[in-house]
Amino acid sequence: MPTVAFGAQPRQTNSYCRSTRLFFRSWAFRPAARIESQRPLTVQLTKSPVAESPLASVESIITGLAGVGYIASRRIATALFMAQHLSKPVLVEGTAGVGKTELAIATSTLLDLPLIRMQCYEGLDESKALYEWKYGKQLLYTQILKDRMGEALADAHTMEAAMDRLHGMGDMFFSEPFMEPRPILKALQSEAGCVLLIDEIDKSDEAFEAFLLEVLSAFQASIPEIGTIKAKIPPLVFLTSNNVRDLGDALKRRCLHLHIPLPDARLEERIVATRVPGVEAALRRELVAFVQSLRDLDLRKVPSISETVDWARALVLLHAEALSVDVVRETLNVLLKFEQDIVAVEPKLNDLLGRAAEVSGGE
Repeated sequence: MPTVAFGAQPRQTNSYCRSTRLFFRSWAFRPAARIESQRPLTVQLTKSPVAESPLASVESIITGLAGVGYIASRRIATALFMAQHLSKPVLVEGTAGVGKTELAIATSTLLDLPLIRMQCYEGLDESKALYEWKYGKQLLYTQILKDRMGEALADAHTMEAAMDRLHGMGDMFFSEPFMEPRPILKALQSEAGCVLLIDEIDKSDEAFEAFLLEVLSAFQASIPEIGTIKAKIPPLVFLTSNNVRDLGDALKRRCLHLHIPLPDARLEERIVATRVPGVEAALRRELVAFVQSLRDLDLRKVPSISETVDWARALVLLHAEALSVDVVRETLNVLLKFEQDIVAVEPKLNDLLGRAAEVSGGE
């Protein structure tokens, strides 16, 4: 092998050059089809699957709500599906304790959105529901302005100029930095959306009901000092009512109506199994059958789902394996909220428990 000086190019032999030329010539005259078969020129890209929305279908709503502990009927799931895709509020009516408020809470958990709740009561007005001014901050800024009033009005040579300057300062005090948002305004200003619960709307006045019409129809609110504030992302709105008074037609027309009745035995068993997993199946069937029999009596307040769930938890706490007259008598105040109902039911306990045992044993 010849010696090569550092930095010089090595001298190639004729055989090496000949083999190199043959190698590149063979590649130059290969058919194009063969090249494409070995090195494809196009690459197919597969899109990553997009997560399906929990409210994409009625079935997914039923499954999703069950996953967060709320057993929904198909009617409830259908109303929620339409509310989401039609951008309509839902007016949920029914007796107290059937799960109206819990529906909004479960929906916010399912969607992973904040729940903004406004509890209605007699005398509720715009300042408690929409906004009010930060009077303390206004007073503080007024004091600061008072200390510098001379400097601000030094170049105002006439009364008219001074008044114009003061009018501008007054408008500054009634702007968004001095405004305290209340539940409805917070829902409209939510950047990522939210679930707005207007609870027990039937306890508010008709004037407040009229105030809500703009919010429910256009998801916006008009503030005289600022203007109209429109929702960035329309919230999912639930209004609940215990039918204390009749609501106006204008409000009902802007909402989807959903009535949640007392459940049948099969649905109530599923609810108890979900909310109180520690109760045995035999006891669960018996206590549900007993509650169902109480609803057939003429009582001032029949037990609802919430009372059934509370009673099941009380029985688990007392380590009850079956219903007995003594256990039921001692815990009857969990189911019945009026003394006159308790007095009316106690003499019938043997008969009611016998029917409950018969019904639950036959299932």
